Amino acid sequence: MSVDAVLSHQLGRNAELRPLEPWNAEELFDCVECAREHLTPWTVLAARVTDVFSARKLLQHYAARQAHDTGRYLGIWRDGALVGGALFRTFDTRSACCEVGAWLIPQAQGHGLATLALRHMLDWAFHSRGLRRSELRASPENPHGRGIAMRLGMAHQTTLRKSFLLNGIHHDTEVWAVTAENWQAQRSFCGTCPSPGP
Repeated sequence: MSVDAVLSHQLGRNAELRPLEPWNAEELFDCVECAREHLTPWTVLAARVTDVFSARKLLQHYAARQAHDTGRYLGIWRDGALVGGALFRTFDTRSACCEVGAWLIPQAQGHGLATLALRHMLDWAFHSRGLRRSELRASPENPHGRGIAMRLGMAHQTTLRKSFLLNGIHHDTEVWAVTAENWQAQRSFCGTCPSPGP
């Protein structure tokens, strides 16, 4: 079975996770447009995706990284429409570490889709690929990023002061992380975890 097939996953009756490909550039641009105001304070995505061409360039970049097994970009669809993304921003098999992230348009928030998507991706990273640690980085002023990290059972490791330049402002960055051992322990404790709430 291909990696694409393994990472594709139902997130509920009407939502799914599957790889974003360069030919999805128009869908990605439209989705970012819907979320631009929401994304601009927290992520470079809004600045990187300004038209279909730049959306395709981003997806081609991640397609090349996927070919080298150093990163992946997946889409979150609901009712057949792209409503967000989930990614391995970094994926390093030599150090056995990765960094994950996710975003959604405002209308798709509050249903646990980002958490479910990253939970499936971390299951794959830890159980199928043998990674030992995953991080999620977010601004301490971004409640969505912090909330996802907490629902994934990640622990706050440190805060990097003024480490992230965005829109001319140096932001702090919180580093949240979970190890494979802790992931296995919490998954064993909760069994088949119910869908996370908002």
